[in-house]
Amino acid sequence: MLPKADAVADAWALPDELTLRQASSTLARLLGALKAQPQGQGVRIDAAPLRVFDSSALAVLLECRRSALATGRAFAVDGLPVALGGLAALYGVEALLNAPA
Repeated sequence: MLPKADAVADAWALPDELTLRQASSTLARLLGALKAQPQGQGVRIDAAPLRVFDSSALAVLLECRRSALATGRAFAVDGLPVALGGLAALYGVEALLNAPA
């Protein structure tokens, strides 16, 4: 079961900028939060803070999804910016970020 969007911890919120420069540190923070989370709890990423991003943001989200699913957790993204959703559609991965796992 995924926590409600208003219960998303700061650990699950993306920064306002997520480009190649921030990708490694952001991914490390998110994967650390995943490891610290009790087994069985879903992962809900808050992408609403994103203002500046590139395809690295998609890579971070997809790796978080992969890691969550590998440990049997559900995965969801809230507040995906329209432009990032368009980029996901361009790359053919939009369904991976929108569909409940």
